[in-house]
Amino acid sequence: MFKVQKGYDRESKTFRLPIEMIEHLEELAAENNLSLNQLVVQCLNYALENLENTDHEAGQAPKK
Repeated sequence: MFKVQKGYDRESKTFRLPIEMIEHLEELAAENNLSLNQLVVQCLNYALENLENTDHEAGQAPKK
């Protein structure tokens, strides 16, 4: 049976980024037919999964 997936839980946050970075991200998103948000989420997931930090397991955000 076909099941519509709703994606993931989300929360809105505001981040201030350098203008040059935003422009680069917007270009990459357009070139890859992604929303800017989708691209940023992918970039952050990659960064978290590839952190070189012995205190945290790969892919997991630091515990609060």
